[in-house]
Amino acid sequence: MSSLWWSLRLRREASSVPLARKLLLESMESARVDPEIAYELSLALSEACANAVEHGEADDPGAYRVSAYLDGDRCRIEVADSGPGFARGARGCSRAEPSRSQVAWDAEHGRGLFLIESLADHVRFRNRPGSGGAVVSFDKVLRPGGGTLLPAS
Repeated sequence: MSSLWWSLRLRREASSVPLARKLLLESMESARVDPEIAYELSLALSEACANAVEHGEADDPGAYRVSAYLDGDRCRIEVADSGPGFARGARGCSRAEPSRSQVAWDAEHGRGLFLIESLADHVRFRNRPGSGGAVVSFDKVLRPGGGTLLPAS
């Protein structure tokens, strides 16, 4: 099987989220990924990007990074920002590490990370070492709608 990889450095603006989502959907379509799975991953990506836009460093309009890897029957996505990261103990970060039991069904905020967990097979939330910021990584097994994924080279 062949593989596909891309990485974007996007401005921390709401208008950047649809760009990342569109690139992922087009990549999945060219790889002949089942449209339902492609939609689920694009929704998870949108949530991760929206979190990066919202929680990035307030006084830094800067950027965030989105990477996607389609390799064989798996897709891995990573979104990294420059914000305060996830809280660990009493570090005083503005964003707590998600927990399914902490999110109310009618909450106005905080459901994005829960949604990512629900749509992906494996999710990892961590802080970037050194420079700060949060990293959300998730992957999913791709089940083709018909035929193989990414034609062999």
